[in-house]
Amino acid sequence: MFRFKNFTSALSVSFFLLFSTYCSAFDLPKQFSEIGKNHFYQTELLDVNPSPVYEGNTGKSKNIKAALLSQYSRWKGTQYHWGGTTHRGVDCSALMQHIFNDSLHTELPRTTFEQIKNGTKVNKNNLKPGDLVFFKTTPGDRHVGVYIGDDQFIHASKIQGVTISSLNNQYWVDHYETARRLELTA
Repeated sequence: MFRFKNFTSALSVSFFLLFSTYCSAFDLPKQFSEIGKNHFYQTELLDVNPSPVYEGNTGKSKNIKAALLSQYSRWKGTQYHWGGTTHRGVDCSALMQHIFNDSLHTELPRTTFEQIKNGTKVNKNNLKPGDLVFFKTTPGDRHVGVYIGDDQFIHASKIQGVTISSLNNQYWVDHYETARRLELTA
């Protein structure tokens, strides 16, 4: 009987260690821990006051970030496919369309060249969750992502698929073009 109890205890501890290691092995940003703490109400996301996403100290910026991360969890790892619009393959501008429509009920045009014309220009030092960030990757091509805070943005990478990257990565620093802040629409 004593050996059975020791075995059961050892098995329980092993399971806990294996489970905690397994969970931390995923490349999930620290912001996922906040998702369950926020509750989203349609009236908060669709508030038609000027730029409701960015009101100071109201917590709405955190709600936007959590809503964006929730969408990211649905798209994470989806392969990049130029012109793609589904979970079988998506490009950067289509990903932004889905994320903004599904999490913020805001429609975006289809291409980066159209998306960059929306909203107002934002200085890189004043970025807030929900701002679109644009990069000039070649003379004829742009790339777009959505800023989530802590110098990170969600985008559809040609190499990694849908992922979160750092604005401090030298590639993105060298190719940064501008950022745009959108107002939510009803």
